Amino acid sequence: MNSCSATTTSTNSKTNKEYIKASCNVTAYRRLCYKSLARRASEIKSDPKLLAHTALNTTLSAAKYTSRMMRDMSKIHSLKPKEAAAVIDCIADIHDSVEEIQKSMREFDDDDTENSDLVVQISDVQTWVNAALEDEDTCLVSFSGKALNGKVKSRVRRRIKKLAHLTRNALALINSYALAKNQTNFIN
Repeated sequence: MNSCSATTTSTNSKTNKEYIKASCNVTAYRRLCYKSLARRASEIKSDPKLLAHTALNTTLSAAKYTSRMMRDMSKIHSLKPKEAAAVIDCIADIHDSVEEIQKSMREFDDDDTENSDLVVQISDVQTWVNAALEDEDTCLVSFSGKALNGKVKSRVRRRIKKLAHLTRNALALINSYALAKNQTNFIN
């Protein structure tokens, strides 16, 4: 690679990361947003749809990991009865969250959508991501209260909060994409 190509690649990488950082300003958890997306900067470039899609994909990976973690945790024999019940409830909630994020990704990936259908498509994506958030919040509620204290509670709450933060960030980026797309369609 010659020095000109290396400089261009370095400049593009920096520009792509700056785009991600600026885009993450619309999210509630900016640092997490940037950290979770910056490593994919070369794929995202400066494309708001790819940014939102990558955020959804990152959230889906985190939801699947959390689901596995919850299933593994349910097999621990030393769980107290209330912990075991809360874990089982969370397994169902996170399973639903995974399904809703998958639905939103399939809808978001549908490139056959006409501009007139884009509003419906984005609305469906937003609805499913919001439903995933509700499931994650329901799981968190399962682990609230003084009866559930200790390592299990803190581990689950930490993991679910991170997942919920990723989900909220993805939703904010989807909303930002939808707003930009609507403005573009309005101008044209």
